[in-house]
Amino acid sequence: MTDDLPEQVAMLGRQFDFGEYEIAAYLAVLEYGRLTAGEIADETEIPQPRVYDTVRSLADHGFVELHDTRPMEVVAVDPSEAFDSVRTAVDEFVTGLEQSYTAPDRTNEAVSLVSSRQTILRCFEDVISSAEYELLVSLTPDLLARFEDALAGQTSAGVTVELLLSPAADAPTPATYDYPQVATVTRARRGVTTPLVAVADGSYSVYTSQRALRSAGDRYAVVFNRSELGFLVSALLNTVVWPSSTPVVERGTDVAYPRRYATIRRCVRELDTDTGSLYATVDGREVTSGRYRTVSGEVVDTAVGTGGETAAITLDTGTETLGIGGHAAALEDIEAYELVVGRNDPPDL
Repeated sequence: MTDDLPEQVAMLGRQFDFGEYEIAAYLAVLEYGRLTAGEIADETEIPQPRVYDTVRSLADHGFVELHDTRPMEVVAVDPSEAFDSVRTAVDEFVTGLEQSYTAPDRTNEAVSLVSSRQTILRCFEDVISSAEYELLVSLTPDLLARFEDALAGQTSAGVTVELLLSPAADAPTPATYDYPQVATVTRARRGVTTPLVAVADGSYSVYTSQRALRSAGDRYAVVFNRSELGFLVSALLNTVVWPSSTPVVERGTDVAYPRRYATIRRCVRELDTDTGSLYATVDGREVTSGRYRTVSGEVVDTAVGTGGETAAITLDTGTETLGIGGHAAALEDIEAYELVVGRNDPPDL
C-alpha cells in the first residue's frame, strides 16, 4: 500500500460521506482480498459492534460483497468494477457541464452573445491573453486588479497596451499604483457610463456595460471574432470614449521597427515622434470599390483630426499616392485593417 493511498481514499470517502471506519475497513479488505468481521476488527481500530454496520455501508455502495457464511466474509470487489458506475456518472456530469459552459468560438468569423458573469470575465481574459502586438482595454479599477497579472505579462512581452479606467474617481493614483507595469498608456474617464471593452490586435474583441457585471438582470456581452462588425468596438473607443478621457500615465518607450499596428490612430501618434524615413505595408480595402488590397510605400505625410478622433497617413507607392485611413474611412483611398511600419524598405506584412 502506498503512503498516500489512505489520503486518496479519504478524499474519495468524503465524496460518499464515508467516515474513518468505512475507509479503514475498505483498505483492510482491499489488502487481504477477504476478511471476516472479526479479522477486520483485529486489523483496524474499528470496535467489534461497529464492524457490521460499516461493511454493510461499503456493500451498499458496491465496494465489497458480503458472503453469508459462518462467520460472514467480506470480499473485495475489483476496484475497476466497483468504481465503473462512479466513472460513468462523473463523465456524464462533466459532459453536462461542458454543454452548459459557454466559451468564445474563435474557429470561424463570428459575432456571439454571452450572458453569465463568469463567462463574460472569461472572454475578457481570453481577449487580453490573445493579443500579439496591440491591446486596447477599458476596465473598472476592480477589473484592473483582477486582470493585473495578465496585463503585466502582455506589457512585458512587448504588446502595446492602452488602458482606460472608469470611474476615474475610483482609480488608484500614479503615486500609489505602478501603471507602467500593466500598460503603455493609461487614461481615466469620469462616471459609470463608459463601456467595458477589450480589443486584441483589432480583430478579436468583447464589449459589455459596467451595469452588466454589477446586476443580475440584463447581463450580456458581445464577442466579435474576425468580424467586420468588430470595428464598431474599436471605433467607439477611439473616436468617442478615448478622446473624452484624461491622461494618467504614459510610459516612455523607444519604438522598435518593424512595428505592427491595428489602430491607425496609434500608428500616426508614434510616427509623428519619428524624424527618419519610414515605409509601410498596409492590408485593407479600397474605399470606393470595396476591393481588398495590400499596398506598400514610403510614408510621406501624417494627419490627425482636431480632437484626435481621426487619423491618416499618406503613402507613396512609387506609382501613386494613397491616403490611408482607419476603419470606416471615407475621405482616404484605403481603409486599413493592419499596418506594419519599418525603415529603409516596406516590411512584409
